Amino acid sequence: MSEESNSGAPAKAGAQGSSAEPDRPELLLSQKNGESISPAIPLRPVDIPYGFARKHGVVILPEEGARLIIAVREGSDPRVLLEVRRHLARSFDVRFVDPAQFDRHLSDHYAMDGSAAAMAGSLDVGADELDMLAADIPTADDLLDSADDAPAIRLINGIIAEAARQGVSDIHIEPYETGLIVRMRIDGVLRETLRMPPHVAPVVVSRIKVMARLDIAERRVPQDGRIGLTLGGKLLDVRVSTLPSRAGERVVLRILDKENAGINLDLLGMTGAPDRIFREGLSEPNGIILVTGPTGSGKTTTLYAGLRQLNDGTRNILTVEDPVEYAIEGVGQTQVNAKVGLTFAAGLRAILRQDPDVVMVGEIRDRETAEIAVQASLTGHLVLSTVHTNDAVGAITRMRDMRVEPFLLASTLRAVIAQRLVRRLCQHCREPVQADKSASALLGFDPGTIIYRARGCEECSGTGYKGRIGVFEAIRVDDTIRRLINDGGDESLIARHAFLNAPNLGSAARALVRDGQTTAEEAIRVSRRDVVEVETIADG
Repeated sequence: MSEESNSGAPAKAGAQGSSAEPDRPELLLSQKNGESISPAIPLRPVDIPYGFARKHGVVILPEEGARLIIAVREGSDPRVLLEVRRHLARSFDVRFVDPAQFDRHLSDHYAMDGSAAAMAGSLDVGADELDMLAADIPTADDLLDSADDAPAIRLINGIIAEAARQGVSDIHIEPYETGLIVRMRIDGVLRETLRMPPHVAPVVVSRIKVMARLDIAERRVPQDGRIGLTLGGKLLDVRVSTLPSRAGERVVLRILDKENAGINLDLLGMTGAPDRIFREGLSEPNGIILVTGPTGSGKTTTLYAGLRQLNDGTRNILTVEDPVEYAIEGVGQTQVNAKVGLTFAAGLRAILRQDPDVVMVGEIRDRETAEIAVQASLTGHLVLSTVHTNDAVGAITRMRDMRVEPFLLASTLRAVIAQRLVRRLCQHCREPVQADKSASALLGFDPGTIIYRARGCEECSGTGYKGRIGVFEAIRVDDTIRRLINDGGDESLIARHAFLNAPNLGSAARALVRDGQTTAEEAIRVSRRDVVEVETIADG
């Protein structure tokens, strides 16, 4: 059977048999212990309940005209079409698809587009019902299969499902005296997506805390937890953080798509000199490789891509992280737990007794961790870690500030990668314009250079941007830089040599603007200081 073939004829459904067996699909859409199981809030005017669609392999496709099209998963019982015909009360065409295509159609169709607002409207729960909601822990196997759950659960599930569909990285739930506001971070920018009455706040926060197994009675101190969910077969890991505020508890949900754990170096978007330098560093038998950048710049994704490159079954790879964001098969991962004294330093010291070949430390943030990392590299281990600095050269200064001896740093450091994320222009609606004087001056373009600006269309939800792209710079520690580090050379001298034949953040951002991948505003936002420094060094 072909991958996707249209039968071209409507399904002919007969009358429902009166002697249907209990496991046949004829009874499943209409009955569940004698009661209707139709969703309290239908996802679409004509639709199939999600649980039935997933179990029996049928889903409605976007209409391509006047005819309704039903996608049927290969291998599904054809008798299910009779019950679908009875439930929808209209004829339809049938299209057979393979399981992978069916899963994509199922996830796209039941992404709860716009359903969060409808669910919020139905959430009218008083304080007396708070205990009941807290005790009603959801038991659904799948996030979308929750038609019979309480309104608060359906609201939260709808918000998370909509966020996952839009590629949101963080959900901010913020209580104020005037109401509860939900904002989502899309492509690095926060946008308000939902506003609810103030009495909803304690119900929503308590429900989230139950799902994350936090203490619902404790409202005075911050708490952290996790929620494991699936969305149409896609695994999601949601990190939960609560913070007491004047009007209630603020909650931030960070959505981690476990499919991102499978990203490799080829998909990272790193090209040219940074890609070559990173790969050369990973090929070293020992030493330290640092990845730097602000929070949310993709440092962890880069480190995981490096670990996947090294994870060939011949090496013992161990990590100590805070927290473990993605599980990687074949890598031993340990999570920091400060309550029991398992800090980065203690964890790193412990895993060095586990005969590792490669060690990843989530972050070097103090002198003790830095010294252990240096000693580990001196004893034949390859150490990967992150440091919070603005650029690659700043990582060297930061390690000095942690009182790592210059001669030790010079002999162990192999490469430093700095990165940022900028919003990618929507390729459907970007507009060519001439760079104005201020942009030309800041980016070093000739007056009248053609660049692109964001406009906005349906493809990008009117923002002009769709997705993000990485901006990288890399330093390969060669003999000259090793001598500069050992002699205490300042950042400008190290940068002058490191970026003599390789792009820095400013140059990489300017290249993306020239190629029409991003806007001048985005490039200036992440690299304005770098541009000024490059011009100063060049003039000097």
